[in-house]
Amino acid sequence: MKRALLDDLLAAQANGDPVAMVTRLPTGGQALVGLAGAQGDLRLDDDALAAVRVAIAADRSTTLQAAAGRLFVHVFNPPLRLIVVGAVHIAEPLSRMAALADFGVTIVDPRRAFTVRRPFEDLGVLEEWPDEALETMGLDHRTAVVSLAHDPKIDDPALAVALRSPAFYIGALGSRKTHAARLLRLRRAGFGDADLDRVHGPVGLAIGALSPAEIAISIMAEVTQVRRQGAKERA
Repeated sequence: MKRALLDDLLAAQANGDPVAMVTRLPTGGQALVGLAGAQGDLRLDDDALAAVRVAIAADRSTTLQAAAGRLFVHVFNPPLRLIVVGAVHIAEPLSRMAALADFGVTIVDPRRAFTVRRPFEDLGVLEEWPDEALETMGLDHRTAVVSLAHDPKIDDPALAVALRSPAFYIGALGSRKTHAARLLRLRRAGFGDADLDRVHGPVGLAIGALSPAEIAISIMAEVTQVRRQGAKERA
């Protein structure tokens, strides 16, 4: 690998950008492909670039046959992360399910009375105001943010930070009435329709979930759906 491409790869990883290093077999020509473009001495046509980006989205290294020859696509994606705002009952099963799906999980809640409960003893917890914590966490294209506090003083600032980031999923707990009031507050804070459409609320797929574990299942299902298929139009 040439030094310039290595430097670009390291910079992409530092920025949290999903990329793939594409190598032509057996000649060794290479290109670094990201969401915005490609660079390197290997020229790829549109079909090859599209196939590489499919591999990036699938988070799976693979080999391809293209006009440029046989290609090895080595995907370098940032780690998946789930930021859970609010150390409520749903947060515990949600965190464990997310960890099983290879997400690094952080729970953020300034309320010590919530965070010291036994279910959270072995989970990563930050006892900070979520807007301050999220500002320092470098939310990227591989980050999901789910706000469960059901308290506007905690939820709204967290959502504001998430909406200013490229986080791929943003969700918030609450009824349709609660969510409508939340969107109105965010609109008054300066967010437009495109921003508000990014907030999944009521959070999770509509599967009739009632218990904390069932709600956690619905949330992880929706996070997975958005990650794999993109955001769907909500009724």
